[in-house]
Amino acid sequence: MSGLQVTDLVVKYGGAHPVTAVDSVSLSVAPGETVALLGPSGCGKSSLLGAVVGIVDVDSGSISWDGDHMTGVPVHQRGFGLVFQDGQLFPHRSVARNVAFGLEMAGVPEPERRERVDELLELVGLAGLGSRPVTDLSGGQRQRVALARSLAPRPRLLALDEPLSALDAELRGRLAVEVRDILAASDTAALVVTHDPAEAEVMASRVLRMREGQLV
Repeated sequence: MSGLQVTDLVVKYGGAHPVTAVDSVSLSVAPGETVALLGPSGCGKSSLLGAVVGIVDVDSGSISWDGDHMTGVPVHQRGFGLVFQDGQLFPHRSVARNVAFGLEMAGVPEPERRERVDELLELVGLAGLGSRPVTDLSGGQRQRVALARSLAPRPRLLALDEPLSALDAELRGRLAVEVRDILAASDTAALVVTHDPAEAEVMASRVLRMREGQLV
C-alpha cells in the first residue's frame, strides 16, 4: 500500500509494571492526505505520533511507507518531518536560516537553499521577512516558520504535535485554515495530533479518535 501504514502498533512505558500508551493501533495515511488524531490529554496520540517519526520506541507492530518497513529506522533516515507545539525555532538564527536548517544539514548547495527558502516563505505568507530575527515574530508567524522549516527538505510525511495549542483561540482558528491550505499546496501527507475537535475538522480530511491508547 502506498503512503503510511501502521499495523498493530504497541508502545509501553515503565519497567517492571509497564503502562500501555498505544494499544494495537492500525491506521493509514495516503500520499497528500491529512489525517488528525483527536483525543484528550494522555490518550496516547502523541506517543503514537512519536513512534511514527521514530522518537518513541515501539514494543511491537510495524510502521511502513510505500511498503518499506520504517520500524527501527533512525529518525533522520525516515524522510518524515515533525512540528512541535512550540515550534522549537533557533533563536540565534534569522527566519531564512531557520527555514534553511534542514537543507544545510543535508548539504544542499547555497543557491538551491536560497531558492527553496524563498519559495517556502512565499508559501507560508512570510515573503520578505527572511532576514528578520525569529524573536521579533508573533506566535502565529513563528509557527509558520516552523512549518516552512519542516517542509523545506520535502518530507514525504509531516507529523504535527498540537501545532496550534500555544496560540490564542482566534489565531488558532485562522492558522488551522492556513496550515491546511499550505499542506495541500505542498502535496504533503500529514498526521496531526490535536485535542480540539474544531481544529481537527478544519485541518484534516479524516479524523481518527483515540481513547486510552486505542482508536475508537
